[in-house]
Amino acid sequence: MTDDRLHRDRVPVGIDAPVRPTAVGIVHLGIGAFHRAHQAVYTERAAIATGDTSWGILGVTQRSATVRDQLRPQGGAYAVLTAGEHESTVELIGSVVDVAYPAEETERVLAALAAPSTHVVTLTITEKGYARTPDGSLDLDSVAGDLAALAAEHEVGAGVEPRTPGGSGLEARAAVSAIGLLVRGLARRAATGAPITVLTCDNMVDNGRVLERLVREAVDAGLPGAEGDALRAFLDARVTFPCSMVDRIVPATTPAQRDEVERALGVRDEGLVVGEPFAQWVIEDRFAGPRPAWEAAGATLTKDVAPFEQAKLRLLNGTHSLVAYSGWLGGHTTIAQAVTDPRIAERARQYLFEDALPTLSPPDGLDLSQYGEQILARFANPHTGHTTAQVAMDGTQKIPFRWGGVLADALAAGREPLGVAFGLASWAEFVRLRTHSGEGVDDPRAEELMALVSAAEVPGGSDGLGDVAGLAGAEEDLRALLALPGLLPAGTPDGFVDAVAAELEAVLS
Repeated sequence: MTDDRLHRDRVPVGIDAPVRPTAVGIVHLGIGAFHRAHQAVYTERAAIATGDTSWGILGVTQRSATVRDQLRPQGGAYAVLTAGEHESTVELIGSVVDVAYPAEETERVLAALAAPSTHVVTLTITEKGYARTPDGSLDLDSVAGDLAALAAEHEVGAGVEPRTPGGSGLEARAAVSAIGLLVRGLARRAATGAPITVLTCDNMVDNGRVLERLVREAVDAGLPGAEGDALRAFLDARVTFPCSMVDRIVPATTPAQRDEVERALGVRDEGLVVGEPFAQWVIEDRFAGPRPAWEAAGATLTKDVAPFEQAKLRLLNGTHSLVAYSGWLGGHTTIAQAVTDPRIAERARQYLFEDALPTLSPPDGLDLSQYGEQILARFANPHTGHTTAQVAMDGTQKIPFRWGGVLADALAAGREPLGVAFGLASWAEFVRLRTHSGEGVDDPRAEELMALVSAAEVPGGSDGLGDVAGLAGAEEDLRALLALPGLLPAGTPDGFVDAVAAELEAVLS
């Protein structure tokens, strides 16, 4: 039977061949669609630009073997469909050498983490993968199995021969968590003394420092006292945890897109991923050893990621939320539909350029006005697939970070941020209508929110859209919602709450 799938050894005529890595230089934990459409693409393009093929990626899929089973028969090769508003392109990626599933291949992953050719570990395991308790510390219960394995591998009360590269060959206990797997791999590497960089690419503020703290907490819990001293000394001297910021919208791949790429390539690609044209990667230049020349592929290497992170949070994420809430209220299903609504677009621009942008110091090399225009163009791309309801989730977690800083800085500068006021009014009306309609609110504080909304029926029926007669009830609910502890910055004056209430008529009209 003929294998009609994409494979790095059988590239379709007229398509540029993918890179053929000569070594594994990177182990990536969490090889989902985002990594394949982002960091792996940067790595591929860096190899093409420099001719350095020593940066092959061993991907690690934590949740299931699906990605391994998709890519391994293809030799790790896959296609990225860059779907723009008006045109699309296909690019073959060969930087992924193979994918391992630690539930069945833990020993292989640990060996790769310790191998002298591996210089960088990258992660995209989502915020939930960092196994944190509500106070931000390591959830020891979620990594207990890996910590027990770590102790056993160091002969702490278990009598198991310590494992080193080329050691006894005993199969390691299956990994339970990404953090636990990383710590066990670093312990294995400490025996070699070879430096390594651990680069998280997940969207968390100060992500590198967060990861380093969690790793150290795991070491302290799994190897307390003298047994862990050598590993702690290794972390101090030979391991770095740079911060980074990543950005690219990577929607789920549709069957129609798989068919489209199959027609273009002449073969089926089970590993196809889709991304928008825009991509950004900002990396703190703090490496323990060699690294790919990612800057040759467009990445930004910097001493401080924080200004880029703040610009993304306030400009991109803040505008995303405003468009989501006002778009949902306007009857728009997707962000792309909402941002092309002239009323919403005007308010998005007000927030972006009048409220948020003046609160920022431009990061080196980033034109914030141009960045803002790019944001609006990106949101208008129908291929991104984001729905207004999806982006509107978890408002009580997002609002303090996306709008809170803008609000505080604008008020301190003597400006009343009316875009923020409109966004908050839209959020409050979103919560109100979802509560009255029975749809509910997808938010970690949903019970508190819905309890604050008055029990009075929304005039004119359950939708309430465009009903100015309901202004008094809406304002009552809005003021109750804005009083939710932790939502607005401490010391927000009553006058600004009045400004938010004044925006209700625009929201309801």
